[in-house]
Amino acid sequence: MKRIVITGPESSGKTTLAAELSAHFGVPWVREMARPYLEAKQRVDGTAGYEEEDLRHIARLQLEAEEMAIAQISAGLPQLLIMDTDLVTIRIWGEEKYGRSDPWIKEQTEQRRYDLWLLCAPDMPWEADPLRENPHDRDRLFDRYQRTLRQLDKPYVVMRGTHAQRMRNAVGAVEALGG
Repeated sequence: MKRIVITGPESSGKTTLAAELSAHFGVPWVREMARPYLEAKQRVDGTAGYEEEDLRHIARLQLEAEEMAIAQISAGLPQLLIMDTDLVTIRIWGEEKYGRSDPWIKEQTEQRRYDLWLLCAPDMPWEADPLRENPHDRDRLFDRYQRTLRQLDKPYVVMRGTHAQRMRNAVGAVEALGG
């Protein structure tokens, strides 16, 4: 089974690309588990109320959702799973917000294998959302994602341009994996 991760800074088109790839290939996709988790924890003022230890819980939820999707995929072709984020995002989130990442999360980012990361560049307009925290430094965060993927020796392709351009490039990158 080929596993494709869509990643990148906030408001860079990850969920849209994940949904479109899923529809294009007719395969399931794993949604980002942070969103429902944080929506359930929202404060009265609408902001996300979370602590550092919540990141480990979100990471476990993300892996559980991934494993459930893998278990539900039938033996038929194509054997492909699209993921709207992975633990690399949670690792970076912890390092950015708390100056460190949980050791278990770091270990998982080093050990878990995926076939390709599609790294979404923040070259589209910011869409405000009460759960988003970084409207002004997306380029810096994009560089952080790129450095982290390189440091972890993960295969990745940068997605830039319009939704249509990204989709063409993403389909090409996934098809190039073969199998």
